Amino acid sequence: MTHHISRRRFLAVTGRAGMMAGFGAFLSQRWIKSVAAETISPAIDLAVVKGPAAPAVERAVAMLGGIEKFVKKGDRVVLKPNMSFPNSPDMGTTTSPEVVHGVAELCRKAGAAQILVVDHTLRRSELCLARSGIKTACEGIPKTYVMALLDQKFYREVPVTNGKVLHTVGIMKNVLDADVFINLPAAKSHSATGVSLGMKNLMGVIWDRRYFHKQVDLNQAIADLSSAIRPSLTIMDASRVLTDGGPGGPGTVEGLQTIVAGVDPVAVDAYTVGLSKWYGKHFTADQVKHILYANKLGVGEIDMGKLLIGKEETA
Repeated sequence: MTHHISRRRFLAVTGRAGMMAGFGAFLSQRWIKSVAAETISPAIDLAVVKGPAAPAVERAVAMLGGIEKFVKKGDRVVLKPNMSFPNSPDMGTTTSPEVVHGVAELCRKAGAAQILVVDHTLRRSELCLARSGIKTACEGIPKTYVMALLDQKFYREVPVTNGKVLHTVGIMKNVLDADVFINLPAAKSHSATGVSLGMKNLMGVIWDRRYFHKQVDLNQAIADLSSAIRPSLTIMDASRVLTDGGPGGPGTVEGLQTIVAGVDPVAVDAYTVGLSKWYGKHFTADQVKHILYANKLGVGEIDMGKLLIGKEETA
């Protein structure tokens, strides 16, 4: 049941169902309750909002309890979008500048003392930051700095206690020392891992990506990394989804106008897998190795039937 209320909002809360099989079951979860958003507690696991990026981001964070739940006055905040490629936003290879601007603005309003927008770019940093539109989008926000950290001096080696193939990893000092770390991935395909979502986006805060690709099982390394560093919040940009040709494009871009947000990084990735076809086919989260491995390490939940999922539409 959908209520026609202001901004055409609706909220659906999933029942705690058993394991789902197949893509159809993944998307057509058994909604046991559907009421106006204002009547629902914000204590949900995932917020899924369909609509233009800026209002969708704001609403998704509000559904999770508001930015004040994550960012306090005086906090040092690090935002990690995908800025790795010198491409325009319409190519779907980088995080939408509207998403990054929206989250940075929320953090500013919450009283953050400093907001760093960082990535370890794969291409020339000045081109990546400019062509992605993210540097320009954040220029007017006080105490907000967009940068690529490409020198090893900006990284610190930390232990990976529960790692299967990683025992230590070099991570950005700014991320390790931040009061709040928010992951802002772009939803896209990836030639080596199938998809590049939230956990894969964390490779942009490590020093030696070559080791992940050449020396160990990449999917297990991503899962291990996710056990060592956990964002305070993950906000998935599925406004445009690069369904093939990833991670750098060009490829097929599907405009989904969807934001998926949550504290559990595995759950955010697992839900996002079901939003679109990838390489022309549907598949489920447990078919993505690094998502499955992270679940087995206890990083987060892969079974959507065990989660409370709030869904809204916004104009």
